[in-house]
Amino acid sequence: MVFTAGQIAGILEGEVDGNPEISVHKLAKIEEGEIGSLTFLANPKYTSFIYTTKASITIVNKDFVPEQNVKTTMIKVEDAYESFSKILEYYNQVKNTKSGIESPVYTADDAVYGDNFYLGAFSYLGSKVNIGNNVKIYPNVFVGDNVRIADNVIIFAGAKIYSETVIGKNCMIHSGAIIGADGFGYSPNKDGTFTKVPQTGNVVLEDNVDVGAGTTIDRATLGSTILRKGVKLDNQIQIAHNVEIGENTVIAAQTGIAGSTKIGKNCMIGGQVGIVGHITIGDNVKIQAQSGIGRNIKDNEVLQGSPALTYGDFNKSYVHFKNLPKIIKKIEKLQKKFDSDQNEV
Repeated sequence: MVFTAGQIAGILEGEVDGNPEISVHKLAKIEEGEIGSLTFLANPKYTSFIYTTKASITIVNKDFVPEQNVKTTMIKVEDAYESFSKILEYYNQVKNTKSGIESPVYTADDAVYGDNFYLGAFSYLGSKVNIGNNVKIYPNVFVGDNVRIADNVIIFAGAKIYSETVIGKNCMIHSGAIIGADGFGYSPNKDGTFTKVPQTGNVVLEDNVDVGAGTTIDRATLGSTILRKGVKLDNQIQIAHNVEIGENTVIAAQTGIAGSTKIGKNCMIGGQVGIVGHITIGDNVKIQAQSGIGRNIKDNEVLQGSPALTYGDFNKSYVHFKNLPKIIKKIEKLQKKFDSDQNEV
């Protein structure tokens, strides 16, 4: 895809300073810019690169005034970082304009789909699947029976959507994600074996949910595992049965959440966090990476450690953790002196 400086300025409502006909066909960092690439300058510490970059077009803030000769054509906008993000989104939309049904695929006779639908080769649509408009399903995707997918959803190659799943508008599901697999439910028997508890519920993703590559979200035992509007999941996360995650909560990679835990809205959860089942985490909670959460958490708490402490208490305690060997030696020395004094008495 090729865009001219004039076209990009039109999209961004910016002003061209240079050649409006110069074109680009790829994106680059400003320090790695090449002829034919588009870049941006938002952070002042990268300013020196605008005088040396070979990028054909650079997006800059309107208040930027060069102190040396600039060879790159500049597009001046209110906010260069925001505008570059807008171009990235536009680029993705153009790139993902595929439509039509490739071959071979399997679609059940009673599966229905809306306008501007794309279904990649070797994909499967089960019975009574209902798909909205502008949905893109890439190759090797499995969509089970009775799945409902709303408008403007993108499901990348190799994802698996089990039966009864409900996916809201504007969701994005990346490769290898598995949504709706059985929850981890077993009842112990007297002889030490386990009997599987049927998992009869489903998974519900509300609007604007993103699911990272390799992430797994288990179906509920009864009822639904629910991700509310705007939830963003990184790669390789495990969400167990009957978990509920509140609006606009973001979770980083390799976090695991055990069954029936409820997480509030606007939370930020770092990578490799472990959260036990059947607890409630409040709104606006921040959990640092590699923390272990084993209790209910109130609104607005900031936590770190395993088991997790409040962030301030953890930092104060850490000073003592790392000095434990020295502290123990001091205690042993004091103990010997105390014992010696007692013997003399």
